[in-house]
Amino acid sequence: MPTAEIIAIGTELLLGEIQDTNTRYLARQLRDAGIDLYRTTIIGDNEHRIAQAIQEAMHRSDIILTTGGLGPTVDDPTRQAVARAVGVEVEYRPELWDQIQERFSRYGRRATENNRRQAYIPAGAAAIENPVGTAPGFIVDTSLNVIISLPGVPREMEYLFQSPVLPYLKERFQLQSIIQAYVIHTAGVGESQVDEWVSDLETNANPTVGLLAHPGQVDIRVTAKGSSREETEQMISAVVAEILERVGDAYFGANDETLESVILPVLQKQPWALVESGFDGILIQLLKPTYSAAQEDGSSDQTLRAARELREFYQAELALSAHLERTGRQHRLTLALVTSERTYEAERTYGGPPENSILWAANTTMDFIRRSMRERVTKERG
Repeated sequence: MPTAEIIAIGTELLLGEIQDTNTRYLARQLRDAGIDLYRTTIIGDNEHRIAQAIQEAMHRSDIILTTGGLGPTVDDPTRQAVARAVGVEVEYRPELWDQIQERFSRYGRRATENNRRQAYIPAGAAAIENPVGTAPGFIVDTSLNVIISLPGVPREMEYLFQSPVLPYLKERFQLQSIIQAYVIHTAGVGESQVDEWVSDLETNANPTVGLLAHPGQVDIRVTAKGSSREETEQMISAVVAEILERVGDAYFGANDETLESVILPVLQKQPWALVESGFDGILIQLLKPTYSAAQEDGSSDQTLRAARELREFYQAELALSAHLERTGRQHRLTLALVTSERTYEAERTYGGPPENSILWAANTTMDFIRRSMRERVTKERG
């Protein structure tokens, strides 16, 4: 099975001015095609460092994908860097210049001499025409490695990867297998607890099992390699069933499901009210209650009373009060959910990075709602 690396090029990425969405897209595409992605790198617009990174990648991987640095300015050095990495010069391709000029004329514009730079690619490279932009891509096949350079504009990059790059890779490496992933979402438990539940499965070779922790949430990713989607689905389903049995109530969804998508349909079945304190309005934005209020001077010992008063004032079916105290090393979250049948209360503490405190509290609050509402439904059915 071929291995791959992605090199995202652009000083703006290093400065945090834009997000690198290209790497995420390519990573998923490579996974689905059965290609193992071993490393991703972000490098600024420096020809020497880009060339060095490519040469290092050529010692490790079969496929090196670069994104960005194919524009018309002097700080778009990918063409020269790839040529330098493989020991050739860049060469002018008249047909690429014709395509670039045609693209500009289609929009009633005229290509400048700067754009002529985009008609240069490493000698011997196969050009990739770009019908949705002005920056052609190219493929350098060294027989031992394949270097594929794509534009940094996400729409252009995605278009060129789907056709012709992906078909080329499938033919070049005779790709028969696929990689499929399934993500289990848990909440209300820490990473160490989840690891204790599934640690023996994390040593499996295929499917593999790995953890990814977020503030207030832990994901379990199950990844399988096989010759067909049916085969990988069977492999994944057996492991997923075992994991779900182990994690129990901590499980709330899978893949694209979120805590919001799980609890909002339940909450929106009836008029309900929310009062928050310490969340900077985030909880109200996420949960979209029928009635809401934000307290600047809320306190933990007033949480239950605030929920009761809010429910009575609005005559709501249920009311939630959430207070986050962000002082000291440990932040404290107190919760109260009042319904016509009973009251649910909880208190949690957080000692992680302060900048993640609100996100942790929001996820913890939503998990509290999920568990409380499920208990309420279970009692009603019983």
